Amino acid sequence: RDGTINHDRDDYVKSADEWLPLDGALEAIAKLNQAGYSVVIATNQSGIGRGLYDMVALNAMHDKMNRLLREAGGRIDAIFFCPHNPESNAEACNCRKPLPGLFEQIRDRFGVDMTTVPSVGDTLRDLQAAAAVGCPTHLVRTGKSQLKLPSNLPNGTHIHNDLMAFADWLIASSNAISQKPI
Repeated sequence: RDGTINHDRDDYVKSADEWLPLDGALEAIAKLNQAGYSVVIATNQSGIGRGLYDMVALNAMHDKMNRLLREAGGRIDAIFFCPHNPESNAEACNCRKPLPGLFEQIRDRFGVDMTTVPSVGDTLRDLQAAAAVGCPTHLVRTGKSQLKLPSNLPNGTHIHNDLMAFADWLIASSNAISQKPI
């Protein structure tokens, strides 16, 4: 979410007022929805574990995102999040990216073959978590990767300028595949 759909902040996005969409991101999600894609978010939200905001604030951020998406003609089908901070050593935590727990939850909830689920993010840990369950990986040059491209990207990672470029690529790729002769 942060850095892919909305502006990221070094001091964390802590409120709905601080949650600001990236240019074109909401329209990209709407475009994906209109092309028949479901959109699901897997996000680390360590600000909860750090005591910077609570579930009420997180829900307010997501309410704002969903409202703005509806206005743009789009929707998010589900949001999976990890509230743990990296220092907590939460023994039961398998959900903090780069661990694959959030993606395993998505797989189990939706009953999908993750090798058919493209995943897009702005950090290496986003891609590592997705690749661990077999998702094709896509990096957007927004958020954390805007200034410096991560090294050691998973094999086959596609790089896009932003979420709209990813949406355009995915839709064009899907159309090319569906138009191939049998």
